[in-house]
Amino acid sequence: MTTASNSPGETDSEAKRALQIIESMPGHAWSADAAGRFTYVSPSTLAFLGNAREDLNTSDDEDEFGWRRVVHPDDYDRVATKWRHCLETGDHYDTEHRLRRADGVYRWFRNSGRPSRDSQGRITQWYGTTIDIDEQKRAEAALRDRERELSQLVDMVPSHLWRLTPDGEPTFFNRRMVDFLGLDLADTDRPGMSRLDAIIETVHLDDAAKFRDALNRCLVTGESFAMRYRLRRADGVYRWMSSRAEPLRDQDGRIVQWYGLCHDIDDQMHAEEALSQLQQMQSDFAHMNRVSTMGELAASLSHEITQPIASARNNARAAQNFLDILPPDLGEVREALACVVGDTDRAGDIIDRIREHIKKAPPRKERFDLNAAINEVIALTRSVTNRNGVSVQTRFADGLCLVEGDRVQLQQVILNLILNAVEAIEAVEMGPRDLLISTEQVGTEIGVAVRDSGPGIDPTHLEHVFEAFYTTKPSGTGMGLSICRSIIDAHGGRLWVQANEPRGAVFRFTLHGAEVRS
Repeated sequence: MTTASNSPGETDSEAKRALQIIESMPGHAWSADAAGRFTYVSPSTLAFLGNAREDLNTSDDEDEFGWRRVVHPDDYDRVATKWRHCLETGDHYDTEHRLRRADGVYRWFRNSGRPSRDSQGRITQWYGTTIDIDEQKRAEAALRDRERELSQLVDMVPSHLWRLTPDGEPTFFNRRMVDFLGLDLADTDRPGMSRLDAIIETVHLDDAAKFRDALNRCLVTGESFAMRYRLRRADGVYRWMSSRAEPLRDQDGRIVQWYGLCHDIDDQMHAEEALSQLQQMQSDFAHMNRVSTMGELAASLSHEITQPIASARNNARAAQNFLDILPPDLGEVREALACVVGDTDRAGDIIDRIREHIKKAPPRKERFDLNAAINEVIALTRSVTNRNGVSVQTRFADGLCLVEGDRVQLQQVILNLILNAVEAIEAVEMGPRDLLISTEQVGTEIGVAVRDSGPGIDPTHLEHVFEAFYTTKPSGTGMGLSICRSIIDAHGGRLWVQANEPRGAVFRFTLHGAEVRS
């Protein structure tokens, strides 16, 4: 068998085609001898550089390469060192550096070269390509800038940000969390302990088990995680945190990451605790005020109670007398006994109202008829108003919508305002002794007004009367109106006072009507 060899013409033709392919490539091609001198540089390269091949091989300094003039000064030493090493060792040549275009503009290139060897393994030629990667480098730089901005943003967020694997192992803490805990991910890599266990060690002992159970449940079910717990700061101080985490899922619904946020709420928790204590103090003061007020009403209330009891006693005796008649008059007996029941019910209602105002109970919300509640208070104060010759009139709006709140507390406000009005009227020797209590509704807002015909309040003192411990009474504590305002404020309303015409004062407060439920 014989093997045909290419003729010289065919070889020249193949070489031309190869050269056409090389010079049509979207990059720059080159070759160099074993000493690193260029033996070929593609026309596109020479056009880009604006140099002849001889210029790239010629240098004023024999220790420098001729292409020093076209490589960026900041890159030359690195590239030259790499090229010398490859020429000595035959290692593949791969670098990234900037080349100066003919117009003086530098662009980034990736330069790759591979050696060709003879049968004895000696390097005879180097063949390489130089590919323009300037746009890629710009995109990478922009991406790095974007990542740096995002990293700065993540670290500047005033919360702790973290990331977990689907199994719950931490893979990221932002800078604020690292600074707070005094440890980073590397510090959580401990022999025989998972990263998550190392983190749970920083949770307060009273919260750790609950935290672990809640997180494990979410990892199994995929539900969102939300919890408040105490976390140990680097200095050993525990602070309250509000933590939330949401799963990130792929297109098939599988969880690929958990992203969490941990927000410091320690100041908020202390503020809520202080507010709770303040509310408890206000509740205690309101209770003391009710007890004190009922004490002031004791004499009048005893009369209110003894009156129906005495009436019941009289009706019971009448029933006995009717039974002694032969034959007994049963019709009269039934009527007398019915009166006894009515009298005892009336006494019982008065006692129930007193008990409601005296007993200490937490605030409660209920829907009730404000007009009816005011009438109950008027009944409690009837003996006081009668004894002082005060004429109490009411002007209630028809169809008033229900209010929602603590009935006893709001009745306490009405009670205080009525007793204050009676005391003010008592100071007037001449003129009408009138007290008018009215209600009105504008939209969903309900207004209550208590008008008296007393001497009125100095205009400069109109706001001071609601200040704690401010009083114009010789024996007053200055707490009644302050407590009234706090009760109305707690119900979302407003309490104020203004002059009444032609004389006296009018205390007004507003409440929101309860929403109508279908």
